[in-house]
Amino acid sequence: MENIQVVFNRIRESKKEQKNIKTMYREALENSEEYQKTIEDLNILKEKKIQIESAIKSDFSSEFNKLENIKVDIITDLELLSDIALNHLVKGETISVQDEKKNAYEPVFSVKFKKIGPIAEEEEKKS
Repeated sequence: MENIQVVFNRIRESKKEQKNIKTMYREALENSEEYQKTIEDLNILKEKKIQIESAIKSDFSSEFNKLENIKVDIITDLELLSDIALNHLVKGETISVQDEKKNAYEPVFSVKFKKIGPIAEEEEKKS
């Protein structure tokens, strides 16, 4: 198995390269007159689309209020589902749920690394 630091460094280098390529691409698009004209046309159409949507949305105001309430309920229930699954996992219990078609679902946990501060950079400068 590879060293975790080596893999971490490789990911950071790949992300830097990815960022550079995307920057070059964006700059090329910005220098294209045809692209800029298309963007202007697109913005005009987007504004027209928003006006049409707003006119229709005003007819459905009560439904959109209900939609917002449902969205909040879903977010709350997803947090609750995660908490319940984590509690069962900590207890060593198996975790599985089923949908209406009897498809089984199991939780997926992931690990992310978050930068905790510039401490490492300061230590490198001292060396």
